[in-house]
Amino acid sequence: MMQAAKVSAKLTRRGLSWRHGYNPTMRISSRFLSSSSASHVGVSSTNGLGIQGEVHNCCQQDGGDAVLSRENKRRLSQYLRHIPQFVKIVEVGPRDGLQNEKHIVPTAVKVELIKMLVSSGLRIVEATSFVSPKWVPQLADANDVMEGIRNVEGARFPVLTPNIKGFEAAVAAGAKEVAIFASASESFSKSNINCSIEESLRRYREVAVAARKQSLPVRGYVSCVVGCPIEGMVPPSNVAYVAKELYSMGCSEISLGDTIGVGTPGTVIPMLESVVDVVPIENLAVHFHDTYGQALSNILLSLQMGIGTVDCSVSGLGGCPYAKGASGNVATEDVVYMLNGIGVKTNVDLEKLMLAGDFISKHLGRPSASKVAIALQKVASKPNKCTATASKL
Repeated sequence: MMQAAKVSAKLTRRGLSWRHGYNPTMRISSRFLSSSSASHVGVSSTNGLGIQGEVHNCCQQDGGDAVLSRENKRRLSQYLRHIPQFVKIVEVGPRDGLQNEKHIVPTAVKVELIKMLVSSGLRIVEATSFVSPKWVPQLADANDVMEGIRNVEGARFPVLTPNIKGFEAAVAAGAKEVAIFASASESFSKSNINCSIEESLRRYREVAVAARKQSLPVRGYVSCVVGCPIEGMVPPSNVAYVAKELYSMGCSEISLGDTIGVGTPGTVIPMLESVVDVVPIENLAVHFHDTYGQALSNILLSLQMGIGTVDCSVSGLGGCPYAKGASGNVATEDVVYMLNGIGVKTNVDLEKLMLAGDFISKHLGRPSASKVAIALQKVASKPNKCTATASKL
C-alpha cells in the first residue's frame, strides 16, 4: 500500500499521473496526433493507445477519467465509434478473485479490500458467495463479510448463491442482489457444480422465483463461453441457449465468462453474435481471464460490438483450478487504464484502485498481476532509467 502511495507522489512531483494513461516508455510520435499536440516538447504522456501529447492538452484528468482533447476524440471516433461513452465495471476480486486462494484470507482483510475498492469509485463489488464451506473454505466467512460491509454506502454488493439454500442464507445475511452460475459446457458443469446443465437451470429457476418475490435483482453467469478444459471448443449455440434460459428466468444481466482464458477476437465474435440474437445486448456483460494475454483485446472488441459492462478483478486476482497454468481475471487496473486512454468514463480513480491492489497483493505475499501496476511502480522506483530508455525509442 505504501509503495503505491510512493508511486503517486513521485509521478505527481514530475507533473504526471497514471490516471492520464501515462507511460514514459511510449514516447513515440504518431500520425494520429494533431499537429498542435505533436509539436509539444517536454513533459508528455500517452493515452493508452500509444498516442502521445502534452499532458494538459492531450489528456486532461477529471474525476478519475481521462478526457481526450477534442481533436483526438474526433480522430479516435472513426475507429471506436461504437464503444459506449461509459462502461460499467463489475469488480469480482473479493469473491471470484479470492475463492481459490490456498491460505485463508482474514475476514478483516476482505472487508478492508471491499471498502478500498468502493473508495476508488467502483459501484458494483461482488462481495462473497454463500456456498458450502466444504467446497469453498475461503468463503466460509460470508456472513461475517456481509456484516462488515453492512454500513458501506454508495455501492452494490451482489453475492453468489448456487442454490435455494444459499439464497436463503444470503438474504438472511442482508444481501440485496444475488448471482447464479451456469456453464455452456456439459462436462464442466458436472465437474464444477456436480450436475448437468439442465439440472443446474432447474435449480436456478427456483432461486430466480424466490428472488423475484423479494424484488431482488439476479445476475447470471455463463462459464466456458468459448472453451472448456475438458471438451475443448464450445459451440456458440450452447452459450446462446444457456444465456437465453437465464434471461428468460429473470436475470437482469448475464455475464459471459471465458473461464480458462483461451478466447481471441476470432472466437469471441461468433459467440457474442449468437448470444445477441437471443438476449438484448444491454443485458450482457463480459468476463475474460487473461491466461493467454488476450483479455484486453477481447474486451475492446466486445465494447466495439456494443457491450457496456465488464467484469474484472483488482490486481488480476483469481484463476481456474481446472486449467493448468491459468492466470487470473483481467486486472481491473489494466481495464481502467485502457478505458481512460480512449476517453471512456468509468468513474474509477486509478490511483485509489492501485492502492487497493497493493493492499491485497502485499497480504497475499506476491506481486500484483496488473501490468499497469507493475509498470508504474517501476517508473516511480527508477524514473531516470525509464526516461532515458524512453528517449531512445
